[in-house]
Amino acid sequence: MERHFGHLLKLLYWYHEQSMNRALTQMDLTAAQGRVLAYLSHSETPPCAKDIEEMFHLSHPTVSGLLSRLEKKQFLEYRVDEADRRVKRILLLPKGRECLSQIQQVILANDARLIEGFTEEEAEEFDSYIHRAIQNVKEDLDLHLCCAKEDNRP
Repeated sequence: MERHFGHLLKLLYWYHEQSMNRALTQMDLTAAQGRVLAYLSHSETPPCAKDIEEMFHLSHPTVSGLLSRLEKKQFLEYRVDEADRRVKRILLLPKGRECLSQIQQVILANDARLIEGFTEEEAEEFDSYIHRAIQNVKEDLDLHLCCAKEDNRP
């Protein structure tokens, strides 16, 4: 029997994302927006859009759209960095801070649902397997990207 882990992971992600979207809709947020707000709340210094791109492995246009919608809904605002005026820092507004505990509860509930019925040992193994699989794919991609850059050198 052939195994198609990529497809299964895609299904798992889709169901998890839909569950998050459904839970966050009452706050007028999507799962992606909720994750960005949670990230902003845990950042020691206000990040810029590039930090979010790197953290979530998202493209610049995707992050720009996410932040633009959150700004229009008054969850966050941009402020020019005092040290480098070319950089716009992203700050949570009171409306964004007010929903953080609910966002955290939704994230924790969805993660708990994900491993429902697992023993503690199975949950730890699942965590280990996911991290190892990510590392396997990441190492292959990193090697590919490194070689591609070297091939395009002048």
